[in-house]
Order: sequence, then structure tokens, then C-alpha cells
Amino acid sequence: MVGSETLVVRDEHHQSRPRTTNHEPRTNNYRLFTTTNHKNMTQHIDSWYAASAHPLSALPPLDGDTTVDVCIIGAGMTGCATALDLAARGFKVLIVEAARVGWGASGRSGGQFIHDYACGNHYLQQTLGKDQARQHWDISIAALDLVRERVKQHNIDCDIQDGYCAVAIKERQRIALQEEQETLARDYNFSTEYWDGPALREKLDSPRYLAGLYDGRSGHLHPLNYTLGLAEAALKAGVRIVENTRATAISHGSTVRVTTEKGIVNAKFLILGGNAYLEDLVPELARKIMPVGTYIMATEPLGKARAEALLRHTMCVCDTNFVLDYFRMSSDYRLLFGGRVSYSKLEPLNLTERLYSHMLRVFPQLHGVRPAYTWGGYVDITMNRAPHFGRLAPNVYFAQGFSGHGVALTGMAGRLMADAIAGQAERFDMFGKIPHHDFPGGKAFRTPALVLAMAWYRLRDML
Repeated sequence: MVGSETLVVRDEHHQSRPRTTNHEPRTNNYRLFTTTNHKNMTQHIDSWYAASAHPLSALPPLDGDTTVDVCIIGAGMTGCATALDLAARGFKVLIVEAARVGWGASGRSGGQFIHDYACGNHYLQQTLGKDQARQHWDISIAALDLVRERVKQHNIDCDIQDGYCAVAIKERQRIALQEEQETLARDYNFSTEYWDGPALREKLDSPRYLAGLYDGRSGHLHPLNYTLGLAEAALKAGVRIVENTRATAISHGSTVRVTTEKGIVNAKFLILGGNAYLEDLVPELARKIMPVGTYIMATEPLGKARAEALLRHTMCVCDTNFVLDYFRMSSDYRLLFGGRVSYSKLEPLNLTERLYSHMLRVFPQLHGVRPAYTWGGYVDITMNRAPHFGRLAPNVYFAQGFSGHGVALTGMAGRLMADAIAGQAERFDMFGKIPHHDFPGGKAFRTPALVLAMAWYRLRDML
């Protein structure tokens, strides 16, 4: 499900442009893309993911009224994973999607699935105590295994790879990585590898980083193909998915009524899986999250030898700044380089050039390599960066606030919501004990307040 949004989309495919002779990043032409303009929602945005996707045939919109056991709003990772698990339990399920399967964050993200939560387990220890924090940690690790389980079980071709490395730019960050390794081993019996000096340069040929903490249980994948694979598996299991069908109102009761532009859905249960794209459909949830624009650039293919000289491991990499850079190699040996966020709902100026300059700080040896795609989308963050799962009514469930950890946690949210609907709600209800607050300032002033706060964090990254 998508709400009002503005983001950046390339006007033309890189491949269709004449090859230039200079080696500076070319200036892309951008146009505004708003989700309120429905004719622009019938296809995925121009990204390397869309260009390399295994397309799922377009699904028809809802045609008239219908009755199901469970209605799910949003055909991203959350909605498709939940539907897949519910269908396995015998429920009649309908997913209502305003655009296309995987159109939102699920088809645009960095594709990393990594341990823990964005808030950090130390926050959960302080808030919930060590025992509950450990249970949440275990769920985050089980979420990693669940991604691999679903890929294998449903034969999803999504370029899944093992390995994630958090890297330090400053000495204080290097020390923090060593402390993190000790904490993970002591408190959670979780093994990682610490690399610095020649050991790090052997894996990652960049002068920017002092040290890295490697986790072999985390990894990365092609997020759009993963989402499309979940959807295809759900369809085979008997789930019905309707695209280009925007939900416009929800009426609560023993039977939930979801009004759409194409008809009415009556359901015993409702799942809200639209996250940052739900917007004004559910104001009480929208107040708890902030849509944050995040952006990725894909280079032209580097070739196997050059790519493996930069990254001698299949891992994805992320620095430990608050406003961070992250990158990995694609299956066709492009560097996928992400970073630069927008908290103001305004697209950054000169986006490709800025991403390109950040890439050269990491890999100066890539000077002259041309950018091929640049794209963006919204992720949802909570005030405390902890996931926000719960109920709006006894038969209305939601999962949001993945705060950059959505590739793994969306799948686990689906499993937990399906369990809860089937009568096993213990693990799902654990998340309801995490306190969440509205972003301050209301709808009019919360974005300017967050922009000011982020300016402080950017300054802290520089110190």
C-alpha cells in the first residue's frame, strides 16, 4: 500500500544513452514522481533491481466486493510473507496493493539482512531487561534463518549471499567494534570476526576504513526478486493478490471492512503491512513512524576481476556512522552504493554526483567508472529505532518501524502475525511491550524538527 510520496526517478535508462568520452559522472535528468499520480504506479521505478527482475505478470485490480478470512494491505515483504504463512495454515487471504507487488521499499532497499535491530540490543536491555532482550535477540537471529529457509523452500532466485561487515572510519568506532564483538560473544554466544590492518585490506581494498566486524550469518539479496518470489509462492499457495487497488478507508468491528477504489473487502482479520506508505489511511500508526528517503547508485559493470579486487568476499558492507554509507557487489559485478538520506521529503540536489563522490572516498580507484542507475524510496523509522508491532483492534494487526532492518524482520513479522491469528500470539505480543511514542511536532512540524536533529548527528559523524 502506498501513500502520498515524492521521490526521484530516472527519466531514461542508462543503456539507451550514447556512450560519452569523459569519465565524470553524468548528470541525470530527474522528474518528480508522486504516488497520488496513479498512472505512474503501474510499473516499478527505474532501478537496477527493476532492470534485472524476474517479472511477475501484472495482477488485475479488485473487481467488486469480496469476503475473505484475512485481508492484507500492502504487497511488499511484510504482506507477502504473512500471506504465505497464513495460506499454509488454511486461511483464505487477499492482499490489496495500491501499485505493484514490491513497488515500495521492499523492491528498492539495500537488500541487506542483518542481525539485531536498529535500536541495538543494549536499548532493549535497558527498556525490557536482559531476559526479554535476549528473547528479542534470538528472534532477530531466527529472522536471518527464515530468509534462507523461504528462499530454499520456494526456490526463489534472488542472488542471496552470505556475509555482512560493519566497518569503522574513526578510532572511537574501531574501539566500539571490538567492544561489540566482546558483548556478542559474552552475552549472546554469537561469533564474529574482527579485522583490521592487512586482514581488512585483504577483504576490502579501501583506504577509508580502520577495522571491520564480520558476521557470516547475515547477508544480502536482490530485494525485488525476493519479494516477487514470495508473492509467486503465495499465489501458488492460493493467496489472491490485487494490484492497482488503493485502500481508502477501514471500518472496524467483528468483521473488518476495507473500502477500496475498486470495491469492498470484508474480512475476519486485517493485516496492515504498508509501513511508510500507509500514510493517512491509519493516522494513529503514521504518527509513530517517519518516512525517510534513502538512495542507491549502481555503477556500470566492473567485470569480475576488478570487482573481486575491491571486495574479495561476497559480503555487504556498512560503515558505523549515523548517516551511513553501505555497498555490495551485484550479480553482474556492479557496485551498488547506498547512502545519503532525506528527512525532509525533498530529494537531495545533485544526487548521483553526491553518491559518486562518496563512492570515490571509499574506492578512489573507481575514478572514471560511470554511474548507471540512481534510485530512491522511503524506509520507515520509529523514534527509538525499535520495530513497532501490535494491534489496533483484536482482529487488526500491524508491523512497521523496521528502521532499515526490514529484509529479515518483515519476514519474521509475517510469521509472528500468522502465528497470532492462528492462536499463538506469545512471540508477537512481546513486541507490544516495547514503548513507542509519536514523533514530536505533529504532522506540520515533526519533519523540520527531525531535520534539525539529523544535522546534529551529521556533525557528530564528522568529529
